[in-house]
Amino acid sequence: MTRGEGACLVCGEPLIYFEEAKELECQICHKTFHAYSSCKNGHYVCDQCHEKKGIQVILDGCRQSSSKNPIAIMQQLMEDPYIYMHGPEHHILVGAALLTACHNCGAAMDFPAALEEMKERGSRYPGGSCGLWGCCGAAVSVGMFISIFTKATPLTGKSWGCANQATARALAAIGALGGPRCCKRNSFTAVKEAAAFVKETFGIEMELPDAIRCDFSHENQQCLKTRCPYYQGASETFV
Repeated sequence: MTRGEGACLVCGEPLIYFEEAKELECQICHKTFHAYSSCKNGHYVCDQCHEKKGIQVILDGCRQSSSKNPIAIMQQLMEDPYIYMHGPEHHILVGAALLTACHNCGAAMDFPAALEEMKERGSRYPGGSCGLWGCCGAAVSVGMFISIFTKATPLTGKSWGCANQATARALAAIGALGGPRCCKRNSFTAVKEAAAFVKETFGIEMELPDAIRCDFSHENQQCLKTRCPYYQGASETFV
């Protein structure tokens, strides 16, 4: 199984992205979708099939974790072979790691129900939205986390505002780094911003490392290398 470079799960070739959707059949479930990517051999795997095993890895890992550090939680889960270099499973991973760290910091919530809701909401957000919609799923996952944590709905007041503010903060930081996409870089950035937002807004201080170092650059052909703050040898630190 190939983890790297947003590779085809069928043949391992890199994915090709389209500017307009095409009708393609998923090679695993054989359902037809409006799709924006395939490999050069024409293989397409839908988001649901791509993320299925990874979601279970995320849920099991978060349920068992006692860590108060959402970055450490993510990094451990990212080592699993079913958390691919890129993919929609990150739309659940970010929010799940934040819910787990918050819960372990003593925040009041129904943690099992919160994780299931994160799975439900994150699974609905399409892969590739960072470029196709201009709104990265890692940032949206932050908003989902805040919404679940504060019980926000379209009709609430302060909690509605907090969810949107947190998403905007994460998205601005992700956008400032530029593309092309990297699900690891975007996830680290989103969680960093979310942790700061939660501390400032709710007084809950999750643990964070002094610096984040990415171990996945060799799997990403579009890695920004020294232009990424998490690249091995970069000087990024928290202040």
